[in-house]
Amino acid sequence: MFGLLFFILFTPGVSELICTSSDLEMSYTLCDSTAHVFIFNLTPCSTMHSSGWNATLTWIPRSDIPFLKIVFDVWYDGAKAFFWKELLCSGSDDEYSVCGTLKGETLVSAFDIKGSRIKFPKGNYSIIVQGFSDDSENNMVMCLNFTMIVKQDPF
Repeated sequence: MFGLLFFILFTPGVSELICTSSDLEMSYTLCDSTAHVFIFNLTPCSTMHSSGWNATLTWIPRSDIPFLKIVFDVWYDGAKAFFWKELLCSGSDDEYSVCGTLKGETLVSAFDIKGSRIKFPKGNYSIIVQGFSDDSENNMVMCLNFTMIVKQDPF
């Protein structure tokens, strides 16, 4: 039930299986056209773990990160289920370690994802995560397309 989710994103458009367990399967692709150096670990590989996921991120950005807006689009069995935007870095009094990272620097960060407290119904999820270095969302610095297949209902 407890697995390790680990992936490195180098090539856009190539889908890779990154996690599989009795209740969860995850894969990813880059959705922009530029290759990245991106490493992400997530434990456990399960939707049944009630305390959340532990994540680590290693990323070498293609540009400086004085400003960063993250946009999440979640689709469940083909229908839009969730949309969220968050300004992580504004250039002043930023609390996240990604803020101020320079192009070519290696960013390493560990954090908890409490979203696994959600009881995910059985089905197929598509999660698009985009990062922008401007408020108008014209300068994308990262785009990831996760596929999450929940194999059994939690109840």
